Amino acid sequence: MNERDDTGDMSADGVIAVHAASKTFGARRALDAVSLNVGRGEMIGLIGPSGAGKSTLLRAINGLVVLDTGEGTVEAFGQSVQRAGRVSERVRQVRARIGMVFQQFNLVGRLSLYNNVALGMLGRINVWRGLFGLWPPAEKIAVMQALARVGVADHAGQRAGTLSGGQQQRAAIARALVQGAEVILADEPVASLDPVAARRVMELLCDLNAKDAISVVVSLHQVDYALRYCSRVVALKAGRVVYDGPNTGLDHAKLVEIYGPEIEDAFWEGTPK
Repeated sequence: MNERDDTGDMSADGVIAVHAASKTFGARRALDAVSLNVGRGEMIGLIGPSGAGKSTLLRAINGLVVLDTGEGTVEAFGQSVQRAGRVSERVRQVRARIGMVFQQFNLVGRLSLYNNVALGMLGRINVWRGLFGLWPPAEKIAVMQALARVGVADHAGQRAGTLSGGQQQRAAIARALVQGAEVILADEPVASLDPVAARRVMELLCDLNAKDAISVVVSLHQVDYALRYCSRVVALKAGRVVYDGPNTGLDHAKLVEIYGPEIEDAFWEGTPK
């Protein structure tokens, strides 16, 4: 595991640094002084009860949610994403290096799977060429390679909306590959998938992490998936970090502390006791 500084300052091998991040929605405190460092090549599972702040944190890292004014900061690759309640003017440059994968895939259903994945190149080619599908030859090859990497190349010409949820989610990951993402933030990517499709998506994220050294932060409702696939686990509860460490440190007592006694009914066979 990469070394990190609990103050939120980025270490030499860090890619993401969050410091004292707070966010309120009305009377609800979604994030409460959260600090988090992500090292290069880490695979991190982000867990916690519904409403704990997982999605808000991932969106704040990418500048899609603006933090409250104050001392909260987010940096990526040594550049500011946001500070003191204001998003950096250079946030687009940072976002180009961060892939976002959402629970509902964020694909355009009427477009082919190929064109959806190719949209990941819009940050580096002429927008008009992209809108009319005039992809340069090298980029066409890159799209097909990405589709093959995630196992859906045979469906490249199909409309995204006609494919299964698992196939669409793998295409969303392929879009991040075409984008050239160095970090993937996956916000509950398997929540709407059946167990087999969910396992394939998690194994794909692990493969990209292991073979391409892509840092992955994945929020999960399935605690057993976090324990199985992520060497480091970060748990949020009521907007605060209540655990940050190796998956082996999440014993039964700690999970009950995070989720309450109802966690007894949420586990599959083989979970820690």
